[in-house]
Amino acid sequence: MSDLEVELAAVLTAVTDEQPRVLVTGEGTGTLALPTGRLAPERDRTLELALRAELRERTGLALGYVEQLYTFGNRDRDPRERGGGARRLAIAYLALLREAAPAAGSSAAWRGWYDFFPWEDWREGRPAGLDAAILPALERWTGRDAARRERVDICFGRNAPWDGERVLDRYELLFEAGLAGEPALGVHLALDHRRILASALGRLRGKLRYRPVVFELLPPTFTLLTLQRTVEALAGRRLHKQNFRRLVEAGGLVEGTGRTAASRVGRPAELFRFRREVLHERPAPGVGLPWLRTHG
Repeated sequence: MSDLEVELAAVLTAVTDEQPRVLVTGEGTGTLALPTGRLAPERDRTLELALRAELRERTGLALGYVEQLYTFGNRDRDPRERGGGARRLAIAYLALLREAAPAAGSSAAWRGWYDFFPWEDWREGRPAGLDAAILPALERWTGRDAARRERVDICFGRNAPWDGERVLDRYELLFEAGLAGEPALGVHLALDHRRILASALGRLRGKLRYRPVVFELLPPTFTLLTLQRTVEALAGRRLHKQNFRRLVEAGGLVEGTGRTAASRVGRPAELFRFRREVLHERPAPGVGLPWLRTHG
């Protein structure tokens, strides 16, 4: 029986200039991957402390908000196992932070989320790749199989509403259909790291509704427009401006600072801060997501 090794994989997420970003390693080598580290059972008291220490050492970045995502342990997820290597489990974590430059000499770099999943970004309308490449290819794969057809309909919003949280379901379907490796369908990641990334985006989109995680990605003070654009970046869809602001303010998520942001054009916007008291006032203080009806 082969040995078992445990690695810690991190999905470090930031939103910069209205683009959701993830830290990857191997930039310039031709093989991108999520940052990982090995668990040393004799040294590491907890998994999270081990992750934080590994990432600080490898990238120079200190993590704030961290949550365990999932354990990925399918047989042969690492090709080296087929050659007699150890079976490797990956315990993945989602971390939210404001973007900062990795340490000099590190191979880590920030890349856009939608470089890996271009069909997930609906902010400027229906992604062109859906009708040009993805759905025709899935139609050929589906054939006359009714179960496959239903999965395509539900996952990709064909004859059904688009569900932004089904990121992993969509990726798994593309993988099963043999399409995940197509260059036109996003940048490749080593091993099953793209699957880990899909799991993280789906988790994050779901949490927007019931946890104030978006504020981990913002500076201490921000405008309501910045808050809205950050939520939209993660959700991959546009929100109704007035309804979003009404829900945020009515939910007690923010409070005004009495100051305004510098502006070269138009009226200066008021600066707000996250109102932490809301964590004690209600059990699910997420942001409202009043979508604009521009998706088909």
